[in-house]
Amino acid sequence: MSPRLHPLHASPLRPCPYLEGRNERVVATELTGKGAKDLYHDGLRAGFRRSHGFMYRPACPSCDACRPVRVVASAFTPSRSLDRVRRANRHVTADTAPPQATTEQYGLFTRYQAERHPGGGMDRMSFMEYRAMVEESPVETAVTEFRAEGGELVAVMLADTLPDALSAVYSFYAPENAKLALGTHMILWLIAEAKRRDLAYVYLGYWISGCAKMDYKSRFRPIEAFGPQGWAPLVSSRGAAMKESV
Repeated sequence: MSPRLHPLHASPLRPCPYLEGRNERVVATELTGKGAKDLYHDGLRAGFRRSHGFMYRPACPSCDACRPVRVVASAFTPSRSLDRVRRANRHVTADTAPPQATTEQYGLFTRYQAERHPGGGMDRMSFMEYRAMVEESPVETAVTEFRAEGGELVAVMLADTLPDALSAVYSFYAPENAKLALGTHMILWLIAEAKRRDLAYVYLGYWISGCAKMDYKSRFRPIEAFGPQGWAPLVSSRGAAMKESV
């Protein structure tokens, strides 16, 4: 279904943060008015993503490496490697609440950005900018805090709820706990939550061919990618559909 869009606005060209030597451009539209929820649902199914009160998608010249992807939650069964991640984090608790930014979250966010994405722009965000990212949403949104046994905040996920899906908007975790694979754990939790609520899909943003940082998304199978013919199983750079592995 084509989204019922407000006017689209194109960004200037800028260096791609994922693929060296390439430029990126996005097109965006506002999510406003009574139809914002329906517009967002249509847009998400057409490859858009949300940030604040906007939704956007790549419109890069001479490049289509970014592919919107979604996990078929209703058919998902974790591989053995993913199940090991789940078991390694069985002590981590999750608490979901309406989107409200806290200084505790912001402290974790700044540590994560400094370690994982230095110089990426988000490492310079003020608390008020972080608060806007969390709280400015025209659709149903929740923030989930993940805590270790002693109560330490170790990860945070912002996600939207749609009639048939959950959509991961942004997540971050304690970089010093990299061995626990908390990013993977949060996605596993979100898929389990979608299944618990009888929702068909979990949207994970963009998978980027040739970008190692984004390759982790292909581990959650079955996974679909959006292309010219609509949604279809994600195909690797070797031309084969992604299959389950250990």
